[in-house]
Amino acid sequence: MMISPIAMSGAIAVRSVAHIASRLTIAFAAIVFAVTLSRPAQAMNIQTIKSPGGIEAWLVEEHSVPLMALRFAFVGGNSQDPTGKDGVANFITAMMDEGAGDVPSAEFQERMEDIAMRMSFDDSKDGLYGSFETLSANRDKAIALLKLAIQKPRFDADAVDRIRQQLLANIAYADKDPDKVAGREWYALAFAGHPYGRPSNGTVETVSKITRDDLVAFHKRTFAKSNLKVVAVGDIDAATFGKMLDDVFGGLPDEADLLPVPMTEPIGGQQKVIEMNVPQSVAVFGLAAMARKDPDFMAAFVVNHILGGGGFSSKLMEEVREKRGLAYSVYSYLQPYEHTSILSGSVATKNEAMAESLSIIRAEMKKMADNGPTAEDLQAAKDYLTGSYALRFDTNAKIASQLLGLQVEGFGTDYVDTRNKLVEAVSMDDAKRVAKRFLNPDKLIVTVVGKPTGLGLDVAPKMPSSESAPAGGASVAPAKSANPG
Repeated sequence: MMISPIAMSGAIAVRSVAHIASRLTIAFAAIVFAVTLSRPAQAMNIQTIKSPGGIEAWLVEEHSVPLMALRFAFVGGNSQDPTGKDGVANFITAMMDEGAGDVPSAEFQERMEDIAMRMSFDDSKDGLYGSFETLSANRDKAIALLKLAIQKPRFDADAVDRIRQQLLANIAYADKDPDKVAGREWYALAFAGHPYGRPSNGTVETVSKITRDDLVAFHKRTFAKSNLKVVAVGDIDAATFGKMLDDVFGGLPDEADLLPVPMTEPIGGQQKVIEMNVPQSVAVFGLAAMARKDPDFMAAFVVNHILGGGGFSSKLMEEVREKRGLAYSVYSYLQPYEHTSILSGSVATKNEAMAESLSIIRAEMKKMADNGPTAEDLQAAKDYLTGSYALRFDTNAKIASQLLGLQVEGFGTDYVDTRNKLVEAVSMDDAKRVAKRFLNPDKLIVTVVGKPTGLGLDVAPKMPSSESAPAGGASVAPAKSANPG
């Protein structure tokens, strides 16, 4: 049957109007998301829920806005990548919205858009993390899509090939980014021979070899109820949440089949330069620190805030930037993992100033280890850390993320109430003792990317040149459980 041009153009016009209307609806829903996410849960009563099927989770009910935020994790992460297949965990997180069940990729994503549902996945060394948000009016439809994604991802060949090309492009780009190279090489140096030392995103060689079967096998091993952590915050009651837990996660295997990952410590006292033709160098530095549940962890957290975690008030920023103008940014943070813990930091500066910057960082570490902080610095750090803690819970999404982090780290719901007391209890004697315990500049591990002068180090093979260097400090992202304490 022939269709006239006029009729065809009319049909196209109708579809275009419908498409525009749909887009406007989605845009409006996105605005609602933004508004509701900016409102905190007024009274944070954290309930421990057990579903009829036995799945445990935490819930904070907040019915004043029609939104639910869900955060969940499967303990395991990219340390579970099979040998020679680095990047599988990262690959699978990119595939989770590429179709599931009987819904192919394009239709799956269209359905997500139509109901303004947000779903994303990410990986860290110790876990696979899921983020899910839905308006209450669309909750049943959104939950149905989440269930399919969790239990029945398709991993279609065309989607696998398309995502592979994206991941390979990301790797090629990262190989030219001094920040990313410095961070990747730091872990390779510090944890040589351990899963933490392998590249989380894989390499061109390993990602090119990952097959659909690898993704299916990884999903089967790691998506299970035994290693699941879940938090919900928002417009849902306990009974409905319990049923939802069983619906979304109940069809997973009871037990995960995780590869053993040994405890480890970074191999201290190493330095490495990776030559890259950029106008300024990037350095990542770090050393071993206390485990998250070590009795000295909170004191170390406070000490690090004074040393390099406190922004413009930190000693590293004062000495490297304010007094000498050597770098735009320098910082440090404590990062506990399941099988180790580190203090890590970064600085970026012109090539000829890198040696001096690192020398100052080492000197400030030694000074803090030898003398501890001043009474004024200690009190200021404690005041800031206790006063700012509430800002971690000023939106439903933040509450969900913070509570999930506590679950993954093995803390109970009471930690939120006792945390500031732990900070306030850190004494001057504690700070001095703990600073001496772990701030040893002789054990510092340093990787530098660029063409630094005056370091006197063996230079690794050249990396590709980058057209531009970062204006500020290197952005070495902590793991998903970052911002501990």
